Amino acid sequence: MLRSIGKSLWLMVFAVILFCGIYPAILWVVGQTAFPFQANGSMIDGPDGKPVGSLLVAQPFTKDEYFQPRPSAASYDGTASSSSALAVSNYALRDRVARAIGPIAVYSGGPKKDQPVAPDVEAWFQADKFGGQPGIVAQWADAHNSLAQGWVTGDPTHGPYVDAWSKAHPDIVAQFVKDNPGTPSPQASDLAVVFFEHFSKDHPGTFPSSVTHRDDSGKDVTDIEPVKDGSDIQSIFFDMWRQDHPDAQLADVPGDYVTSSGSGLDPHITMQNAEFQLDRVAGKWAADLKRDPSQVRQEIEAMLQTHAFSPGGGMFGEPIVNVLEMNVALAKKYGSPS
Repeated sequence: MLRSIGKSLWLMVFAVILFCGIYPAILWVVGQTAFPFQANGSMIDGPDGKPVGSLLVAQPFTKDEYFQPRPSAASYDGTASSSSALAVSNYALRDRVARAIGPIAVYSGGPKKDQPVAPDVEAWFQADKFGGQPGIVAQWADAHNSLAQGWVTGDPTHGPYVDAWSKAHPDIVAQFVKDNPGTPSPQASDLAVVFFEHFSKDHPGTFPSSVTHRDDSGKDVTDIEPVKDGSDIQSIFFDMWRQDHPDAQLADVPGDYVTSSGSGLDPHITMQNAEFQLDRVAGKWAADLKRDPSQVRQEIEAMLQTHAFSPGGGMFGEPIVNVLEMNVALAKKYGSPS
């Protein structure tokens, strides 16, 4: 028996040395010798020579001078890779896509061909009628309770704003408690729909949004105020505008511009997506550099063609571009955005 135990121990020691020491060491040497870039995370350096990220993981870019990656259900957190898991029948997905399209949508035909849709969305919203009925904001909150509640909880300033409103309208809160006895002490999110219903009556054709002012001391102060135009109107109410204008001819938007990947961290976008963003990127760089927009556009388009590739040497899928690689190339060519 002792002899069998001894053989087992020697086998275990041999296996540990071989598979936990020698084998990993061989792989490390091969990786560092033959594939050092990939073995070290495919890290890429910025114009200053310092690492700015991995070509394998998407990261957000907010400046107009840069191409933007696909939306991320993981908020571009490399430790929380995930998809949105929303079905096409889920209104939350429709709402998210509509919010992305609203500010950038343009007409593809008719008298306003190539013009942005956003001003018409704002004008329609200010008229305060949806489906022929008044009260767009109230209808939005009534039809989509979760979106109204999401507005309250989605920003740290929104909850206190609704709390202040509830204190100023105790009779409305009392009626809510009477109608909902299971919620004797309603929180701000519980009152979301009621809040928007009364806001719609008190401030027709407006929506509560963050507005920044500069106070007497020169500091920027942000308050929630009724607004009738801006990005909130263009994005939140684009879907309702579209339902009221089903015959409007709108230009197509690349699918990967408004939908997230299965991982939420896809570092690539299609060439169609990149070209869709090209006018914005080139126009902003031209403005920063005070150069001819058409010339800058040609330069960036040539860079896109240089950095584009098809998976499997063209055997799988359409041409794609690595967003981080392309944006680093822009920074190296044109410098830092102004």
